[in-house]
Amino acid sequence: MNETPVPPPDPSNPYHTIGWIVFGCVILIMMALDLGFFSKKPKDPTFRTALTWVLVWVGTAMGFNVFVYLTDGKVKAVEFLTGYLIEQSLSIDNIFVFLMIFTFFRVPQEYQRRVLVYGIIGAIIMRGIMIVGASVLIQKFDWLLYLLGGVLIITGFKMWFSKGAEFDGEKNIFFRLVSKMFRITKEYDGNHFFTVRDGRRWATPLFMVLVVIEGTDLVFALDSIPAILAITHDQFILFTSNIFAILGLRSLYFVVHGIMKYFHHLHYGLSFILVAIGLKMIYQHHTHNHISPFITLGIIAGVLVLCIITSLIWPESEKPELTIKGQDHVQNISEDELPN
Repeated sequence: MNETPVPPPDPSNPYHTIGWIVFGCVILIMMALDLGFFSKKPKDPTFRTALTWVLVWVGTAMGFNVFVYLTDGKVKAVEFLTGYLIEQSLSIDNIFVFLMIFTFFRVPQEYQRRVLVYGIIGAIIMRGIMIVGASVLIQKFDWLLYLLGGVLIITGFKMWFSKGAEFDGEKNIFFRLVSKMFRITKEYDGNHFFTVRDGRRWATPLFMVLVVIEGTDLVFALDSIPAILAITHDQFILFTSNIFAILGLRSLYFVVHGIMKYFHHLHYGLSFILVAIGLKMIYQHHTHNHISPFITLGIIAGVLVLCIITSLIWPESEKPELTIKGQDHVQNISEDELPN
């Protein structure tokens, strides 16, 4: 289990330059297809179409993983795959909260797609900033690894004992912030984020939804990024594995929306994974002994497969418990929350 510590990545390594170029080209082409041409259709994708695109994104990520293997070896390839699995698994849990946000604001289904597209673009920018920032901070203050490991352990235990996902719109900090900063209409204006009334510019409830979605993803990133940092400190692996998982999130949303009942044991598996990764991060930093990424990958994959199998063997009789507070107080955006 114990291995010689892996040396930090060498920025001068030509692999990184080639890797970034290949990654950029792949992402631009895929985004042009998925978020461009295919997003022109106003209707939501069918379950079959969404599932097809999920498989396309997964296939693309695995193809890129082969590229990492061929250019930088099996250890980096395993790190990429492990990081991708962690982010993809946590994304499924995030989707439950996204669903509650859309329900809370009563967002018509034909508008949800636009929010997800812009939300993904914003998430890419935020994740890039956070990954670079976290890497720099850890290099200067390595004791932060103890703190991040502790956060993962606490989050894991909280997830295990939670009865279900919950969203309290009235207490959401991003909801409050937007309400104070913008004039917001009480009804939707198509799929527009802003509208003009009486010569004045107003934000629509859809803009409020976008900000809440982005804020929620920011909170989730505080769990997922430390989890991947326990696997590797290589910024290239951190960013690419994270982004490949995020870019498939829109299609994954429409798939998970239709088969939520098959994932009702997932949060137990995710809680176990977060606790295990938190302990791994603390152990490695304290002892300077590194647990093989192959062992980490095997544990994560095994836990996820076990959760799916147990969910199929013991199916849930009802839909997952999704607690949405304050909805009776809000009709789209409640009038007493709107600024004059």
